[in-house]
Amino acid sequence: MFGLFKPKDPTKALRKKHSQLLEKGMLAQRKGDIRTYSMLSLEAENLWKEIEALEKSKGG
Repeated sequence: MFGLFKPKDPTKALRKKHSQLLEKGMLAQRKGDIRTYSMLSLEAENLWKEIEALEKSKGG
């Protein structure tokens, strides 16, 4: 009830997307699609850098 007024964590959605990208990459790797795995891994890595930058800017 009182969580209504708490500020939203901007990294929460990004972390979820990062996790989904890693999982999709793992599944692609298991299927032998290394190109897709590489692309998803790179996208996940870039997203992680963005998350780190956001956390550094907010002081946490």
